[in-house]
Amino acid sequence: MKNQPIFQEIARKIEERVEDGVYVSSQKLPSEYDLADEFQCSRLTIRKAIELLISQNILVKEKGKGTYVMKQPKIQSGSGGLQSFTETARIQGKQTKTEVLEYEIAKELSLKIKQAFGEYASEPIVHLIRLRSFEDEPMTVENLYVLKRYIGEATKKELSGSLYQVIEKHIEIGYAHQEVEAVKVTKDVSKLLKVQVGEPMLLVHSMTYSPAAHPILYDRSFYRADKYTFKNTLIRHNKG
Repeated sequence: MKNQPIFQEIARKIEERVEDGVYVSSQKLPSEYDLADEFQCSRLTIRKAIELLISQNILVKEKGKGTYVMKQPKIQSGSGGLQSFTETARIQGKQTKTEVLEYEIAKELSLKIKQAFGEYASEPIVHLIRLRSFEDEPMTVENLYVLKRYIGEATKKELSGSLYQVIEKHIEIGYAHQEVEAVKVTKDVSKLLKVQVGEPMLLVHSMTYSPAAHPILYDRSFYRADKYTFKNTLIRHNKG
């Protein structure tokens, strides 16, 4: 394409390498210096190309470590900012309330959860069930599995707040892949969320990763269908 900025041309070439498997999922890219030398351009041009690919959910950057190829799901239907329940409430000017219903080391894991954590599935994994509300209105029942190494010795009180804040003391959160399905609420969930049995709900399966694609958190949660919509790939924006 004539008059196309150089950084866009470079971004397209890097994207082609990802598509062709030259750069594979979760691989760290060469440094900006090396890429600038290869493409015979300035590091600023490389930086702009990388920023473009980050905005397109092809690459993801880990602060102080480098840029990685984002691990891709089979189907990607959209993207947006990855925020915790607490952060979302704060933006809307609301207070959150969290009740920890269960907190224990998981004794057994389903095949799906084992596959989600991969080689890390043999490590201690905490099973956490929480009821979360905006103000006094219940919104979601979270059924969470998180590697214990990423919550340390967090107390039940600490886990009643933002789980992301607890996790980010140990590892940087990069992104999450989500699958959303419409279901009818069951009796136990309806009681917790104070809705009628059979009312439509959103059942959300998500897996959260570090920028380098290390699995952190598996989430299978029920959300109020009248309160939430979701996109598949969510980026954790820098909070610094």
